[in-house]
Amino acid sequence: IEMPVMEEVQMGISIGLALDGFIPVSCYPRFDFLVLAFNQLINHADKIDYLTNNKFKSKIIIRTLIGSTKPLNAGLQHTQDHSDALKKMMNFSEVIKLKKKERIFNSYKRVISAKSKKKVFIFVEDGNKYV
Repeated sequence: IEMPVMEEVQMGISIGLALDGFIPVSCYPRFDFLVLAFNQLINHADKIDYLTNNKFKSKIIIRTLIGSTKPLNAGLQHTQDHSDALKKMMNFSEVIKLKKKERIFNSYKRVISAKSKKKVFIFVEDGNKYV
């Protein structure tokens, strides 16, 4: 589903789709934009098992990117890495930094097929790896 620029609503829709049994892959083109959806991500998606008395069976995959600083630096509002802060704020989700392109496919495959207790996975790509 193509979404307009409404980060909070996008996360809410992802949670709703997951509650209905889908595995949404929600893309945020910059990590700095994902910050706008932290309320839903941290207070709802991360605690989905608690909120549903452990009846939640689906997963939510979030894909985001640390904006590149070369060849053109878009500035701090587009190039920050919030991975460490996000890890500290969440209890039941996994932040996965994709450092090597060879591991990207297998990382997604592992998450989709895993019988993990974790339900929310945030994949963080580094835009400087694409230069």
